[in-house]
Amino acid sequence: MTGSGFDAEDLLRRVAPQVLGVLVRRHGQFDACEDAVAEALLAATAQWPDQGAPADPVAWLVTVAGRRLTDLYRSEHARRRREEAVHAQAPADERLAPAAGDEAPQHSDDTLKLLFLCCHPELSPPSQIALTLRAVGGLTTAQIATAFLVPEATMAQRISRAKQRIKATGATFAMPVAAERAERLRAVLHVLYLIFNEGYTATSGPDLLRTDLTVEAIRLTRAVHGLLPGDGEVTGLLALMLLTEARAAARTGPGGELIPLADQDRGRWDADAIREGVALVSEGLKGPTLGEYLLQAAIAAVHGEAPSDSETDWAEIQWLYQVLDRVAGNPMVTLNRAVAIAKVDGPRAGLALLSTLDEDKRIAGHHRVDAVRAHLLELAGDHAAARESYLLAAKRTVSLPEQRYLEERAARLG
Repeated sequence: MTGSGFDAEDLLRRVAPQVLGVLVRRHGQFDACEDAVAEALLAATAQWPDQGAPADPVAWLVTVAGRRLTDLYRSEHARRRREEAVHAQAPADERLAPAAGDEAPQHSDDTLKLLFLCCHPELSPPSQIALTLRAVGGLTTAQIATAFLVPEATMAQRISRAKQRIKATGATFAMPVAAERAERLRAVLHVLYLIFNEGYTATSGPDLLRTDLTVEAIRLTRAVHGLLPGDGEVTGLLALMLLTEARAAARTGPGGELIPLADQDRGRWDADAIREGVALVSEGLKGPTLGEYLLQAAIAAVHGEAPSDSETDWAEIQWLYQVLDRVAGNPMVTLNRAVAIAKVDGPRAGLALLSTLDEDKRIAGHHRVDAVRAHLLELAGDHAAARESYLLAAKRTVSLPEQRYLEERAARLG
């Protein structure tokens, strides 16, 4: 046993997906295994702070959770039948219970399999996010509910339905076949991307940042990158998160007010995170393809290395957005590209591109369209129209920090 004084919550969060992966691989029954792991984690929470963590936390948790499953099987008078079925299906080298530490070579593979399972294509994106944070991230249902501003009971139902849906599909705890793997990996990366974005700019509520979500998204993406270091999009997503998160401390003022990129104190940016992110971008650019996450990371790297807004290479950013528009065009890309064009060719050029989104139903009514339009109109000197757009954007957002910022911008214009 190690001594006390360690961060039990952090340790349990890191090892929980490994334990769940071992149990699901050995026993199947995702739902029952998840409940067993939850009970094992409760036991660890009660014992480890006083007694210290065991030398092999994963083996300890697997043993405790395994006993819980055994008790469940006995209570249902089906233990022998279930054990025989698992025994018949398992490879010969897995038919004996492993000694402590024997599972270690499987941990990484199990984490990736678990991510693929939680991001099953039959689940909706909200369900994929909730299940990933619960099963792989180790967050409690209450923590997830708080992050997405819904009642705990609602989130519990969402997670329960997700697990039932996975069971109904007959999905197995295994890597998808080659024909499906790329598509499933895209789903995994998309879920991690959504988790990070919700943490970096909360869509609603009193706070702009949710660091619990950004930290968790980066941790999980690091795990995927460790398993797939040669994948350009995995590398790009990790770089994008690091380069974006590096600016977090400078994004808000003492009162929680939003500070836009151009006005941020770059001395407060995380230089280590920027260096790591830039290195990852350089690594990713050596690959054969340019994916959307790698391109976004390349844009973030240009910002990260610029001493100031005025010294930013906006022409390069404009070109990168043009490439991104061809690779993975969407309204948000167009929105950001309009800002870059305005920096290079003037605000009227940016407004012209922005006007192409007016009839796009995918982004109709989004407050960021009005916010960007207001900014560009202000740069063009049309203060009356800019004020109107700022107020419209403030009315449409449900994020209180963004709302206050937009109202302040409008007030400055009279």
